[in-house]
Formats: sequence, C-alpha cells, structure tokens
Amino acid sequence: MSIDLRGRSVLSLDDLTADEIHYLLRLAGTLKEERQSGTELKQLSTRNVVLLCEQDSIHTRAAFEVAAYDQGANVTLIGPSAGHTRYRESIKDTARFLDRLYDAIGYIGRSQSVVEEVAKWACVPVLNGGTDTSHPTQTLADLVTMQECSEKPLDGMIVAFLGDGRSNVARSLAVASSKLGIDLRIVSPPSFWPEASFIENVTSAARDSGGRIAVLEHVGTGILGADFICTAPWFGDTDVRWAERVRQLAPFAVRENVMEATDNPQTKLMHSLPAWHCREDEAGARIAKRFGVECMEVCDGVFESKSSIVFDQAENRMHAAKALLVATLADRRGPSEPPA
Repeated sequence: MSIDLRGRSVLSLDDLTADEIHYLLRLAGTLKEERQSGTELKQLSTRNVVLLCEQDSIHTRAAFEVAAYDQGANVTLIGPSAGHTRYRESIKDTARFLDRLYDAIGYIGRSQSVVEEVAKWACVPVLNGGTDTSHPTQTLADLVTMQECSEKPLDGMIVAFLGDGRSNVARSLAVASSKLGIDLRIVSPPSFWPEASFIENVTSAARDSGGRIAVLEHVGTGILGADFICTAPWFGDTDVRWAERVRQLAPFAVRENVMEATDNPQTKLMHSLPAWHCREDEAGARIAKRFGVECMEVCDGVFESKSSIVFDQAENRMHAAKALLVATLADRRGPSEPPA
C-alpha cells in the first residue's frame, strides 16, 4: 500500500495509522543512514519552515532546526522573546498569516488545543513538536531507537514507562504502542494515571493490534522482562506543588535495583530529557537542597551506565523530525524515501 503524507498535519499519533507510523520509522532510518554516509539529498531546498515556540525546548527546537537545515529548508524561530504572544494576536490570525509565508508550521508549546487551532486555520502542514498531552516527534524517535537497540520487532517488545503516567511522553507512547502491538506497562501512582477514557481507548486499540497496554502501580510487576525502561521529566513549566509530586513519584525513580529487577540483562534505559539525575546542574542542586534527594527520574549511576541509550534517543529526535518534514513537504518520492 502506497503511503503519501504530503500536505498532512501531524498533531498526535492518533492522526496516523500503524502503516504510516512504520513508514515514518523506515524513512527516519534511511535519512539517518544517508546523513552518516554523506549521501543525503536536500529535498526541501525550496521550503520555508517556521517554528512557533510558546515555551523553551532546547531538544525539540534543535532537532527541528537541524533537520530542516540538513534538507535545505529555511527556518524561522518565533517565540516569546521575538515578540510573539497570543495575547497580542489570536491564534486564528497568527495561523492565517504564517501560512501565507511558510510551507509548514512546527509548534512547540503547552496546550494541545492551541496546536489544533493553528492547524484548523493554517492551510499548510502543522507539526506538533510537543504539547502538554502529545509528543509525537519524541515517540517516533523512541521507536527508532528501540528498533536500533533490539533484535526484536516492535510487536515483540516489552516497554515499561515509570513516572508520571499522564505526561505527554507516556500518553504518546501508549497511543503508538496500541497501534503497533507493543506490550507497554505504564507504572505510576494512581493519582498520576491517565484518565479512564484514554486508558479504555488505548487498551481497546491494543487488543486489535495484538499488543497490550497495562496501567499499574507496582514497580516490580510492571518492569519484569522489560526490554526498555522509559521515563520523562517529572516537572513542566506549569507544574505546582513540587514537594507533593516528589513525594509521590520518588518510589518510581529508575535506580540500579530497578534495572536489576527486570530480570533481563539487556534492559535499556530511555529518557526524553532533560533529566535531573545529579546535582551538577543548577536545577538539580536546588532540588537536592530543597527535597533532600540525589536524583529525580533516574539516578546518575543508571543514567551514565552502559544500559543508558538516552543520547542515541536524543539524536534520533532530529531524524524523526526530519522524516516528518520530508514526508509532509517533499515534492515527490525521492531516493531517500523507502518503499511503502
């Protein structure tokens, strides 16, 4: 079956079928190989891309910028520091202005409703670089990394997510897993579980794909046999009641005993970054002093261990962003695009 995503927006992995996700993973892998071998062709040399940033994200911004530049596209960054704010102009007007100048809009912000509003009024592809409930680029990068680091097919993998089960990373991973047949366990305190309707939707989809989605409280049960343990930052810019969050999430930090308890010597650690794993950064030092903890989502020993593939994962966010840009913006099928 031919896959054609040209002109499409990707606001969530709900927007993509399983075949389309597999297509993007193959494309990301091909583009990565071409970049490493020096044979990459610039398929977006006539394109202009704008990144509309309503919050800072060094990882997502860098991924999209390098991906676009590699493919020959021009990139403009518009954020609060550049004078953009929705309080001075409606999202509707901003979207209708930007689509007159640009061939695609990348959005990095907080509210899923905002990126959906941009896509409603823009006539060009809108790509979600991360909102409060959805992070499709990160999850595509995670899947690319899993394929690179395991001999198993995706539908044979066991993945455990530890931490805030309501996070955009956990939710997007659940959506992808439900479509691709992955055995995913979200392990978190019940107060951090996704809403019941979301759990029902992904578990139902997983049954259709041959996968399994479980939302659990017991760490030992959730991680047993896991090929990958994933986690994500416990805090966002808008989070409050830090002390209470630390208290509830502390038992779900990834430490050496957690990695050992998987009973799988090949278990790999994944983290979407930034990771508060030690006191070396300013935030880590402040958190350690305030809450009396040495780490948050993952301890330094695991983060720096041979089991950690977090920087392979971080690099792959760029290749995933590039696959999205090429798939939605390239004029025609080229040598970089794998067969469907």
